Amino acid sequence: MPKQNEKAGQTRRQMLKALGTGAVAAALAPTILRAESKAVTVGTGAHTYEWINFCQLPETHKFGNTHGVQIDSQNRVFVHSQGATPDSVCIFDEQGKFIKSWGKEYTGGAHGLQLVKEEGKEFLYLAATGQHIVVKTTLDGEVVWKLDFPKECEAYQGKNGGFVPTNVAVAKNGDIYVADGYGKHFVHQYDKTTKYIRSWGGQGNSTEKLSCPHGIWIDTRSGKEEVVVADRSNVRLQYFDLEGKYLRTVTREGDRLRHPCHFDEYKGELLVPDLHGRVTLLDKENNLICHLGDNQDPKKRAGNGVPKDQWVDGQFIAPHGACYDKDGNIFVAEWVRPGRVTKLKRVGK
Repeated sequence: MPKQNEKAGQTRRQMLKALGTGAVAAALAPTILRAESKAVTVGTGAHTYEWINFCQLPETHKFGNTHGVQIDSQNRVFVHSQGATPDSVCIFDEQGKFIKSWGKEYTGGAHGLQLVKEEGKEFLYLAATGQHIVVKTTLDGEVVWKLDFPKECEAYQGKNGGFVPTNVAVAKNGDIYVADGYGKHFVHQYDKTTKYIRSWGGQGNSTEKLSCPHGIWIDTRSGKEEVVVADRSNVRLQYFDLEGKYLRTVTREGDRLRHPCHFDEYKGELLVPDLHGRVTLLDKENNLICHLGDNQDPKKRAGNGVPKDQWVDGQFIAPHGACYDKDGNIFVAEWVRPGRVTKLKRVGK
């Protein structure tokens, strides 16, 4: 028996030697079953993106409703979150790793967030709905100035005048445009020193009127600066010149819009986060390029309290703010608790 076992062992060793090193390792290793995870993509053709769940928060921090997202020249990602713990502004590196936070005083009203480069420096403009103010800060949260409600506009009376700003845009000359989306439905213009210039709009659905002017942007794709407003409740985009003169309207025709919230630009394309479950890309003439992460079920969109265990990769719930990075990747912040920030990594050629 010993000789037979010895012979059998020699035979097995000879067989494994003949198979080679890789096969030996495979033969001797235990069997492991692996579920291959395929990347989730959205979009089509050159506008195809890989869906990446972003932002790694430490245990000491929690998001509320994530309302705004911006990216600085160092590729740091800034997220503005309402009802957050302990701060409203959280900063992450380009991999989503938490760096630091600030803005405890804005957690009850954190809403709009716009990063602007001015004379070689970068600043943030915060629209704080709960505090009824607009605040300009450094990237570290140091306050440059605060802007109260426009007392010069007759529509505003009382303690805060009913002023509930939602987003801010800044022209090349430094003029500041504030969208009062949740208040009196006006756009207010100030110079770079915060001196009041004019107001226009007011609630309505006729041309030049606005209903929830939620987002605002200086659109430069025509070769000149134009103010575009996400006239959300009217489901349209309204264009004005820098003095507030009405220019034109972009309607929902062709399924372009559902509930537009805000904007960003990249190489002639306009990015529109749409609160009703998708992100939209428009070309230079504002024709539809595509929708990203389109949620076809109204019951699983904004305002319906979709629990986290029902969130689906590749399908948005309530895009509220969005921006491009320098490489054309898209970051999306959604109006959901406990917050959701998604990176759409461009993979289309």
